[in-house]
Amino acid sequence: MTIELLRPPQAVIQYDYHDLAGLMGLMTGHSDAETSSALDVLWVLYDRVLQVSPRRIDDDERDRFFLSKGNDPKAYYAVLAATGFIEPRLLTGYGDYDSPLGLHPDRVLVPGVEASSSRGHGLPLAVGTALGLRARGLEQPRLWVMLGDGELDEGANQEAVSFAGHAELNRLNVVVIDDSGSAARAAELQRRFASEGWSVQHVDGHDHGKLELAFTGAPDNRPHAVVARVRSRQAISRS
Repeated sequence: MTIELLRPPQAVIQYDYHDLAGLMGLMTGHSDAETSSALDVLWVLYDRVLQVSPRRIDDDERDRFFLSKGNDPKAYYAVLAATGFIEPRLLTGYGDYDSPLGLHPDRVLVPGVEASSSRGHGLPLAVGTALGLRARGLEQPRLWVMLGDGELDEGANQEAVSFAGHAELNRLNVVVIDDSGSAARAAELQRRFASEGWSVQHVDGHDHGKLELAFTGAPDNRPHAVVARVRSRQAISRS
């Protein structure tokens, strides 16, 4: 089973942030969770930061995005549809047996997905990719990983954080979705990255302007982490 890019690459995409609620509304069932808490982060990355497009899926110089927080990926699929990677009509089949849009994104089936999501493994995969790009002399692409804050309690992620800092993987960026509501937890997450040599910022995960500044203001000599404070079950609103 495969998906074709049915929309011509040269077509002008007519969707913007205001359309995301409607796109998410096409995906019904299969989850009781509200999935909009990370929607603003995803939109700012794809709309303002990532150097990637449907025309550049196979371009070695493209940026890479890894969705580690991949369970219940409705917001991710909505953003991919809005930015031209998949046809919006596919959203109505989300989670169905014969749909390519599964409950975890599959890199073989969904254009634009760099790695099949596996909670707790996105960061190690991105670290390996960063090393591979460096070995090939590709210094232009930036890599972004979106993690849930609970994933950082996994040993593999802590090892990846430590290695990336000491290896100075300066093209590697992480955004941690923090919905704990705990200032102490947010501070702990920031300390964890800073102690391993990362630059770190803490930002409102629903403020588009602040997110863009945090994503684009990273130093060039070390990996960068953004802890994005979000409100669970956040209604989609313009920032």
